Amino acid sequence: MNNLKVARKASNLTQVEVAAIIGLSQPQYSAWESGRSKIDNVSLGRLAELFHVTTDYLLGKSEAVKDIEPIRVPVLGSVPAGIPLEAVEDIIDWEELPQSMAAGGKEFFALEVKGDSMYPDYLPGDTVIVQKTPVCISGDDCVVYVNGYDATLKQVKLNEQEHTMTLVPRNPSYPPRTFTQEEIQSLPVSIAGVVVELRRKVGRK
Repeated sequence: MNNLKVARKASNLTQVEVAAIIGLSQPQYSAWESGRSKIDNVSLGRLAELFHVTTDYLLGKSEAVKDIEPIRVPVLGSVPAGIPLEAVEDIIDWEELPQSMAAGGKEFFALEVKGDSMYPDYLPGDTVIVQKTPVCISGDDCVVYVNGYDATLKQVKLNEQEHTMTLVPRNPSYPPRTFTQEEIQSLPVSIAGVVVELRRKVGRK
């Protein structure tokens, strides 16, 4: 019994994503994962590198997982529009993420929460881990650029029929804002990334 499925899920990847990265079809990869087909040595090595484990672990011969250094991402105090994230100088801290999160070339940054518009789910001083991406699914919590200002944290609701985007605060004291397709393009309104994790320091004042 191999550990391909366990290692893949630990890396937050689907069979389709792994197959695309390795360069084969999903049914071919599925046959490896189920044990119906034997993995060639070259592909085995690529999978071990992708999942950050040993080849023996993938083959079920060992339970020892290769020790990998975590990746460090900057915690930003603000995310100004029009400036590449790697050029933002407002770095207030660093957070560590497991290497598996970056599988498939995924990139991340962290942002310190300011204000109470997303209370009670997000508190001022919280840190959100954000995957860099210009697209999201309706209902995602995202870091969003509006009107060329610093990015804001809001839940994004997409109406595909009316081609609108609504930014929804958690705090009922703040009203949602809906943007038409024309406003999205002209202001503009764009997604900087999707929140994938919330980190809160216990006992923070």
